[in-house]
Amino acid sequence: MAPPHLLLDVFVTRPDHRSDLLTRPGFPRTGRTHLVGHPDPEVRALAAADPTLPEPPVDDADETVRRAAAANPRLTPEALETLLADPRTAEGAAANPSLPVGRMHALLDRCLNGAATPPTAAGR
Repeated sequence: MAPPHLLLDVFVTRPDHRSDLLTRPGFPRTGRTHLVGHPDPEVRALAAADPTLPEPPVDDADETVRRAAAANPRLTPEALETLLADPRTAEGAAANPSLPVGRMHALLDRCLNGAATPPTAAGR
């Protein structure tokens, strides 16, 4: 089995192997902070998902990176509320494993009751 640092190096340098690398049990899930500033958004998104990252880059220019950062379990409930209110990060924040259960239920209730659907002219 290849060492984790080698798998991470291959992920960064060989984009065509990324999907296979992510499925390997030895692929590192932490220790990717140094990749946050990488020019490739796919690499930055990988770094943004690192649960040891002190400040996930929720304002990154790339949507994939913002979504990965918003789903980072390190974010506080207060930060998640801000991200839930922003259409650019709401999807990632709603998928965040640290989202309080009560808030998750409120989001689901809102969706199930149609509140997430814009009102129609007849429904106003």
